[in-house]
Amino acid sequence: MCGVAGYIGSNKIDEGRIVATMSKMINRGPDHQAFRTFQENDLNVYLLHSRLSIIDLDPRSHQPFTIGNCSIVYNGEIYNYLELREELKKEGVYFRTTSDTEVLLQAYLKYGPACVKRFEGMWAFAIWDQDNRRLLLSRDRFAEKPLYYHLAKDGIFFASEIKALKELSGIHFDINRRQLLRYLALGYKSLYKQRETFFEKIEEVPYASSILINADLSFKIERYWEPVVNPQLMSLEEAIETSRYHLFESVRIRLRSDVPLAFCLSGGVDSASLVSIAAKQFNSDVSTFSIIESDERYNEYDNIMATVNDIGCKHHLISIPQHAGIENLRALIRYHDVPVATTTYYVHSLLSKQISQSGYRVAFSGTAADELYTGYYDHFLLHLNEVRNQTDYDEYLADWQTNIARFVRNPILKDPDLYSRDPNFREHVFDNHSEFRNWLTPESARYFDEAFTETCFCKSLLRNRMLNELFHEATPVILHEDDLNSMCYSIENRSPYLDSRLFEFLFSVPSEYLIRNGYGKYLLRESVKGVLNDQVRLDRQKKGFNASINSLIDLKSQQVRDELLEPHNPVFTLVQHNKVVPLFDQNELPNHYSKFLFSIINTSLFLGEN
Repeated sequence: MCGVAGYIGSNKIDEGRIVATMSKMINRGPDHQAFRTFQENDLNVYLLHSRLSIIDLDPRSHQPFTIGNCSIVYNGEIYNYLELREELKKEGVYFRTTSDTEVLLQAYLKYGPACVKRFEGMWAFAIWDQDNRRLLLSRDRFAEKPLYYHLAKDGIFFASEIKALKELSGIHFDINRRQLLRYLALGYKSLYKQRETFFEKIEEVPYASSILINADLSFKIERYWEPVVNPQLMSLEEAIETSRYHLFESVRIRLRSDVPLAFCLSGGVDSASLVSIAAKQFNSDVSTFSIIESDERYNEYDNIMATVNDIGCKHHLISIPQHAGIENLRALIRYHDVPVATTTYYVHSLLSKQISQSGYRVAFSGTAADELYTGYYDHFLLHLNEVRNQTDYDEYLADWQTNIARFVRNPILKDPDLYSRDPNFREHVFDNHSEFRNWLTPESARYFDEAFTETCFCKSLLRNRMLNELFHEATPVILHEDDLNSMCYSIENRSPYLDSRLFEFLFSVPSEYLIRNGYGKYLLRESVKGVLNDQVRLDRQKKGFNASINSLIDLKSQQVRDELLEPHNPVFTLVQHNKVVPLFDQNELPNHYSKFLFSIINTSLFLGEN
């Protein structure tokens, strides 16, 4: 896991700016930093790299890494690099390292830009191919690794983080007011519904895409992989066995590391399954790190300890320090360069800090299991709509009424006929957005008018919803926060559920198998039967990896109130002051108000930094 940055164009960049840029990348790669410059007539190419050593710790694998006339800077892991290495060796390729970096570059030399189709992993890389006078930028299928770029009049800048892009380009980028208003009025699920970022003229390379930039600076964005929903005829037993195989295989190849491994552990089935598979199936020496929340709505201590005691691992329990909430959040926003999406990711940063302080460099998380396996309460209603015409529909309905309805807090999602009556219902996606849009200042309200749109489309409402969550709403935000929280403390984050073969199989399974006997994530629960303890495996209640805002920030503190509620605070050019003040005075905020207030506080601190 590393940091990359670079430029291709007619300008020359002085070494002082390059050094300053690399200082901004040091958290992403404290083990080694270097850059290379390529000059050819009026074309200049710069490749910058900061290395966090995970595979082949030897200096021979430092980057920029060069073979012949091709050089690479790379952030990520190609998990199937051992298998690819053997294939390439059979083709006569000689290797001088044991790194996945060399495998990646050798694959490019053998197969060209199409090499990415052979990779299972996470990546953001740049390859300068001097023979063909082209620069290849590429990002993995699920966009686990970030890659920002800016199209300047004299060339193209790119970097793993916005701060590095700013430093290398020397450009002051204006705040994107549209994105900030989306964040305030609609919440984090709106942030990846379009190509914009929090800064004007900064974009991200899209998921599963590569950008080929020619010497004349013409470029083309190519999508090399498309997520497809393609249900196949199969038995339930086949669905369970094959999903188990792909999940276990995904964990197996992601355990490859030359440094110790840590696991983020909540009380849910997602993260507990991963650590249990690693410990029991592959005899991996694992350590777990968990947040313990005093608010009973989010307290998962009993389930966490059930997993810890079952596998007998080293474990670390972390409490949330309220007294330093604002300063911790300010520092996090300063590193992220943007507002923190939700309280969940503030909490996750505390885990990353403790993991780093305990000497670990790789952390596993359960990201995307909800979107792959049906983990949200609205999935049950979409599933009921999916099986409505089946002869056993009444059994599905009874299972939901008996086992799930009592846990659902949102009254809208207590209606089992919701989607049969209104297939286009999406109001719950942006919690209370109609109310919060009315809380914007009159100027902002006039400026902001955005309707909900689906980005992915397929015939199944359930699968369509899951695809939108996975590629445009929930997972992209989680991955963004996972990456920055981890890299802030020089940790690599791995997400085993984001495996292309696991995804492709799960989206070929008949939808009726996804939820059974009142259990969401039925295939996941059955896949880990006999591996994950039953207390967690059979727990139907979803608490989520979360915390209340009162656990994070002392809203009664006069110092906090003076700073955040000062009428001239720039946040109140966006949202009405008189709407926000009462939220500070409530002892316990409903969840959607808590999220909104967290966004207000983040926006205030973000504007203060910019």
